[in-house]
Amino acid sequence: MGTGKIIHIPSVLLVLALVLAACSSALPPATPLAPAPVVAVPATATPLPTTTPTVALTATPAPNPLTIASMRQREYPGSDITIEQTLANGSNYKRYLAAYRSDGLKIYALLTVPNGTKPKTGWPVVIFNHGYIPPAQYKTTERYIAYVDAFARSGYIVVKSDYRGHGNSEGAARGGYGTPDYTVDVLNAVAAMVKYKDADPNRIGMWGHSMGGQATLRAMVVSNQIKAGVIWAGVVASYGDLISRWRPTTTPVAIPSAARRWRQELIAQYGTPEENPLFWNSISPNAFLNDLSGPLQLHHGTSDSSVPFAFSETLNQQVIAAGRTVEFYSYRGDDHNLSKNLTTALQRSVAFFDKYVKR
Repeated sequence: MGTGKIIHIPSVLLVLALVLAACSSALPPATPLAPAPVVAVPATATPLPTTTPTVALTATPAPNPLTIASMRQREYPGSDITIEQTLANGSNYKRYLAAYRSDGLKIYALLTVPNGTKPKTGWPVVIFNHGYIPPAQYKTTERYIAYVDAFARSGYIVVKSDYRGHGNSEGAARGGYGTPDYTVDVLNAVAAMVKYKDADPNRIGMWGHSMGGQATLRAMVVSNQIKAGVIWAGVVASYGDLISRWRPTTTPVAIPSAARRWRQELIAQYGTPEENPLFWNSISPNAFLNDLSGPLQLHHGTSDSSVPFAFSETLNQQVIAAGRTVEFYSYRGDDHNLSKNLTTALQRSVAFFDKYVKR
């Protein structure tokens, strides 16, 4: 029989093994731990800049360009006068077809310059504002010949502007009441005369007939460069009266529709004079008579069927109430052109300019 190998296990190890076995059987099975509940931690947002709520702004409507305030704020730079054509001479004065710029437009004008030695400061000037003539029929050298001659023979430079859209002048003829266009053109004529070598910039008067009378009155409360004004049969009522009291019985059918509908357009935008008197006063020269740049002379025939005699009568009273200098001549039974009293009315007009402009 073979010899068996005896393995000696150290007694200490044997005892340890027995103890561990006994302990292992005595401990209860391990109870699994419940998973820790996940608690959501609110995320702290990075603070953003505080934004002020946007308030919808209502744009303030731009003032109507016809308001006296708007017209005073704009500029009237004029330009140099250019001689386009030399015309036949008058009795004691030279005549030219001239041109100047207004709102970038080329505006033609009849220009007269006295013969003789120019005064040291230059010749006095009359800016001549014609009444309504159908723009397509208008010719620079026609109409008002006797009127222009009266001032030219008396030693005045005379400038009769076409107005834009008339004859060969550039631009659109939009009328004299619903836009400031024609007044802008005559104020640029004033500025052109201030620059003109033969003119005295400090002796400028303005004459106007009918629609041109309205431009004259408006110009005299916008600019301080006009020393005196003469108005014949002028459309010189407040806009409230123009709306309610003026329907000319002889309105030519040739007036462009855009020029005829100014009443409807302004009422649609601003309301009637009763509903919005503030606006209608703001465009009426009559509301600014304290600011007239000089004395005023008025002429009107009582039988005028185009422009009510009452317009000049009322303006005369308004100028007196404003404490300004005014002369008023009424001509009984005479018409829109003062045909029965033309010579007398012209003599009075020249004498008025001699007193307040030429001196």
